[in-house]
Amino acid sequence: MAEAEHIIGTPDVDDDETGAPAEQPKGRRRIFALFAVAAVAYALDLGSKMLVVAKLEHQEPIQVIGDLLRFVAVRNPGAAFGFGGAFTIIFTIIASVVVVVIARLARKLYSLPWAIALGLLLGGALGNLTDRIFRSPGVFQGAVVDFIAPAHFAVFNLADTAIVCGGILIVILSFRGLDPDGTVHKD
Repeated sequence: MAEAEHIIGTPDVDDDETGAPAEQPKGRRRIFALFAVAAVAYALDLGSKMLVVAKLEHQEPIQVIGDLLRFVAVRNPGAAFGFGGAFTIIFTIIASVVVVVIARLARKLYSLPWAIALGLLLGGALGNLTDRIFRSPGVFQGAVVDFIAPAHFAVFNLADTAIVCGGILIVILSFRGLDPDGTVHKD
């Protein structure tokens, strides 16, 4: 886990070569913001999937914007674009690791933009992880419920949207030099 923390720019506990503890950044931790964003993303994803399973599964697709966007219930055992259907357990493990890494990073989090980005990732990962654990065909083999179907693109869900938005925000924050601990670095 320490390697993942190092890659995204979270400072180590020891600041210098003597092993002295690093000085804590000034300001408030943003753990509450991270978990609030994660809870909202998770709730929206879970609620939308429950609605899709109850009202749309085994029904005709709903045209939302002509031929450009429709809602259609699809069970996806794989990753993005339906790849890797035979590796559902691997995707479950990856999602579990993402949740643990974000929870560990939360204790060093002082940046609100990073809290939002990590909250989106956490909420999305939990949304798809819930499907993989609890949906048929069985525990750790469940297929993710996807339903947003733009024309000429893969079918996805709100968890996927949260993950992508969180990832884009992390890239932007990294390019701007903002670290999760609230410090700004210049390369």
